[in-house]
Amino acid sequence: MTPILLYDATCGFCAASIQFVLRHERRHILTFAPLDGAIGRKVRATWPDVAAADTMILLDGTPGRPQLRSDAALSVAAMMGGPWRLASIARLVPRRLRDALYDLVARHRHRLADASACLIPPADAADRFLDQN
Repeated sequence: MTPILLYDATCGFCAASIQFVLRHERRHILTFAPLDGAIGRKVRATWPDVAAADTMILLDGTPGRPQLRSDAALSVAAMMGGPWRLASIARLVPRRLRDALYDLVARHRHRLADASACLIPPADAADRFLDQN
Protein backbone atom coordinates (compact mmCIF):
# COMPACT_ATOMS: atom_id res chain seq x y z
CA MET A 1 0.00 0.00 0.00
CA THR A 2 1.20 3.48 -0.83
CA PRO A 3 1.55 5.68 2.26
CA ILE A 4 -1.37 8.11 2.64
CA LEU A 5 -1.09 11.34 4.59
CA LEU A 6 -4.45 12.65 5.79
CA TYR A 7 -4.49 16.40 6.38
CA ASP A 8 -6.88 19.18 7.40
CA ALA A 9 -8.03 20.55 4.05
CA THR A 10 -9.40 23.72 5.68
CA CYS A 11 -6.05 24.75 7.16
CA GLY A 12 -3.67 27.09 5.35
CA PHE A 13 -0.73 25.90 7.46
CA CYS A 14 -1.53 22.30 6.51
CA ALA A 15 -1.76 23.27 2.83
CA ALA A 16 1.64 24.95 3.06
CA SER A 17 3.05 21.86 4.79
CA ILE A 18 1.81 19.60 1.99
CA GLN A 19 3.33 21.95 -0.60
CA PHE A 20 6.62 21.75 1.34
CA VAL A 21 6.53 17.95 1.27
CA LEU A 22 5.78 17.95 -2.46
CA ARG A 23 8.80 20.20 -3.13
CA HIS A 24 11.23 18.17 -1.05
CA GLU A 25 10.12 14.55 -1.24
CA ARG A 26 12.62 12.72 -3.41
CA ARG A 27 10.93 9.37 -4.05
CA HIS A 28 7.39 10.68 -4.62
CA ILE A 29 5.82 7.84 -2.65
CA LEU A 30 3.39 9.76 -0.45
CA THR A 31 -0.22 10.27 -1.44
CA PHE A 32 -2.54 12.76 0.22
CA ALA A 33 -6.20 12.86 1.23
CA PRO A 34 -8.30 15.28 3.27
CA LEU A 35 -9.32 14.25 6.79
CA ASP A 36 -12.96 15.01 6.04
CA GLY A 37 -13.06 12.98 2.81
CA ALA A 38 -14.20 9.39 2.31
CA ILE A 39 -10.77 7.93 3.11
CA GLY A 40 -10.48 10.01 6.28
CA ARG A 41 -13.96 8.97 7.42
CA LYS A 42 -13.11 5.31 6.78
CA VAL A 43 -9.89 5.60 8.79
CA ARG A 44 -11.76 7.21 11.69
CA ALA A 45 -14.42 4.48 11.61
CA THR A 46 -11.77 1.74 11.53
CA TRP A 47 -9.75 3.18 14.43
CA PRO A 48 -12.22 4.83 16.83
CA ASP A 49 -9.38 6.02 19.07
CA VAL A 50 -8.30 8.41 16.30
CA ALA A 51 -11.87 9.44 15.42
CA ALA A 52 -11.55 12.84 17.09
CA ALA A 53 -8.11 13.58 15.65
CA ASP A 54 -7.98 16.80 13.70
CA THR A 55 -4.29 16.36 13.15
CA MET A 56 -2.14 14.77 10.51
CA ILE A 57 -2.71 11.03 10.21
CA LEU A 58 -0.26 8.81 8.36
CA LEU A 59 -1.19 5.41 6.99
CA ASP A 60 2.27 4.15 6.20
CA GLY A 61 1.29 0.85 4.65
CA THR A 62 2.18 -1.31 7.61
CA PRO A 63 -0.49 -3.16 9.57
CA GLY A 64 -1.64 -1.54 12.76
CA ARG A 65 -2.81 1.79 14.03
CA PRO A 66 -2.10 4.89 11.93
CA GLN A 67 0.60 7.30 13.07
CA LEU A 68 -0.47 10.62 14.57
CA ARG A 69 1.10 13.93 15.55
CA SER A 70 4.89 13.94 15.93
CA ASP A 71 5.24 10.28 14.94
CA ALA A 72 3.50 11.04 11.63
CA ALA A 73 5.54 14.20 11.04
CA LEU A 74 8.83 12.41 11.70
CA SER A 75 7.87 9.51 9.45
CA VAL A 76 6.98 11.94 6.67
CA ALA A 77 10.36 13.66 7.11
CA ALA A 78 12.08 10.27 6.81
CA MET A 79 10.08 9.47 3.66
CA MET A 80 11.13 12.81 2.17
CA GLY A 81 14.72 11.59 2.21
CA GLY A 82 17.85 13.66 1.96
CA PRO A 83 18.70 15.86 4.93
CA TRP A 84 15.09 15.67 6.19
CA ARG A 85 15.82 12.13 7.43
CA LEU A 86 17.95 13.71 10.15
CA ALA A 87 14.72 14.79 11.85
CA SER A 88 14.44 11.16 12.95
CA ILE A 89 16.88 11.97 15.73
CA ALA A 90 13.93 13.70 17.41
CA ARG A 91 12.57 10.21 18.16
CA LEU A 92 15.09 10.20 21.02
CA VAL A 93 12.87 12.80 22.70
CA PRO A 94 9.99 11.17 24.60
CA ARG A 95 6.78 11.09 22.54
CA ARG A 96 4.85 12.92 25.26
CA LEU A 97 7.18 15.92 24.94
CA ARG A 98 7.26 15.79 21.11
CA ASP A 99 3.47 15.61 20.96
CA ALA A 100 3.12 18.51 23.41
CA LEU A 101 5.20 20.68 21.05
CA TYR A 102 3.26 19.36 18.05
CA ASP A 103 -0.05 20.13 19.79
CA LEU A 104 1.11 23.68 20.60
CA VAL A 105 1.76 24.35 16.91
CA ALA A 106 -1.45 22.54 15.92
CA ARG A 107 -3.56 24.70 18.27
CA HIS A 108 -2.27 27.83 16.54
CA ARG A 109 -2.00 26.49 12.99
CA HIS A 110 -4.93 28.49 11.68
CA ARG A 111 -3.12 31.68 12.74
CA LEU A 112 0.22 30.63 11.27
CA ALA A 113 -0.92 30.79 7.65
CA ASP A 114 -3.64 32.36 5.57
CA ALA A 115 -6.84 30.53 6.50
CA SER A 116 -8.29 31.17 3.05
CA ALA A 117 -5.40 29.38 1.36
CA CYS A 118 -6.48 26.11 -0.14
CA LEU A 119 -4.34 23.37 -1.51
CA ILE A 120 -4.49 23.14 -5.27
CA PRO A 121 -2.47 20.11 -6.33
CA PRO A 122 0.19 20.93 -8.90
CA ALA A 123 -0.43 19.30 -12.26
CA ASP A 124 2.61 17.04 -11.95
CA ALA A 125 1.38 15.70 -8.58
CA ALA A 126 -2.40 15.68 -9.09
CA ASP A 127 -2.49 11.87 -9.26
CA ARG A 128 -1.06 11.73 -5.73
CA PHE A 129 -4.13 13.47 -4.28
CA LEU A 130 -6.88 11.02 -3.41
CA ASP A 131 -10.50 11.66 -2.59
CA GLN A 132 -10.67 15.13 -4.14
CA ASN A 133 -14.13 16.62 -4.48
